[in-house]
Amino acid sequence: MNFAQSRKVGRRWRKTIAWALAFVMLLAFSALTGCGPKSAATGADAKVVELKLAHFWPATHPVETQLIQPWANEINQATNGKVKITSYPGETLLKANDIYDGVVKGVADVGVSCFSYTRGRFPVLEVFELPGITYESSRVSSRVAWETIQSITPKEVQDTRLLMVFTTGPGDLYTKTAVDTLEDVKGMEIRATGLSAKTLTALGASPVGMAQSEAYEALSKGVVKGNLGPDEVLQGWKQAEVTSYLTKTPFLYNTLFFMTINKDKWDALGPELQQAINQVNQKYFEEVAVGLWDQQNEAALKWAVEQKGIKVIELSPTESQRWISLVEPIQQEYVKNMNAIQVNGQEILDEIKALAAKYNAEL
Repeated sequence: MNFAQSRKVGRRWRKTIAWALAFVMLLAFSALTGCGPKSAATGADAKVVELKLAHFWPATHPVETQLIQPWANEINQATNGKVKITSYPGETLLKANDIYDGVVKGVADVGVSCFSYTRGRFPVLEVFELPGITYESSRVSSRVAWETIQSITPKEVQDTRLLMVFTTGPGDLYTKTAVDTLEDVKGMEIRATGLSAKTLTALGASPVGMAQSEAYEALSKGVVKGNLGPDEVLQGWKQAEVTSYLTKTPFLYNTLFFMTINKDKWDALGPELQQAINQVNQKYFEEVAVGLWDQQNEAALKWAVEQKGIKVIELSPTESQRWISLVEPIQQEYVKNMNAIQVNGQEILDEIKALAAKYNAEL
């Protein structure tokens, strides 16, 4: 090979090496910027979906510490980090009564609150708070509610995707004087709101509307003589300090909570992520949500009896039936309201009563 040929071969090798270096640099740049071809482990499937969750309980409440935070962490794990949920407790993102519509509008992606905070917005679901239906525990009423909602699929909640519902379960009367019979409650000023106020009116009491945060002072000053609600407020709101008696009334009170997600956000997740989330939802409904208020109610009642000397009164079956008979017209009013919107309210009511009897016996 002469000198000219050697130079020609050398130029070819230099060009080859230059092109190889350029290609390597291009691959490296593509990897850094994400502009190159995507493998199964990268690309669109690896994008993290970040969801904002709004609720009204404080950051120290069991809803946040025992349900929402562990649930969100497990969803993150179940989706291999593809779904990240950030909780905004204490109304820091939305007010309690704005949460459901806030999810519909996309202000929050996920919301947890009470259906009753926007009374009239969910007419069918008011059935779960009707008086005269006995729920022995939140475990019972939560199962009844979730099973019935999945069965009847009410139109009023089809603008979001319900992830789960859960309840306070039964509420009791805590009073300054003993309530053993219906006559004892007649004319008594009792703190209540919404449907509870209508219930107490039917019993002959005098409901006084006010927030739970105002009840302690009202009880201490004698503005009201009692309260109707879940037992957890005896300790959480310290109402055992200003009442002396608790009358068990598992047929007067129940509050229904929802956890729901924006419909467009849910649809955009795709079947694989939806399935993973549904599995986590089922687990946390069964293991945490259904009995969350039972734990709080039992602990608060134990504290109230042992530390504050609250006396517990059990109504006889005959006496209980007297109370139930007086509030049953509220159930029939519900049926009438449902008929007016072409919903079979009697069928729904009958299904709930049957399920409540079933789960009261089983659980």
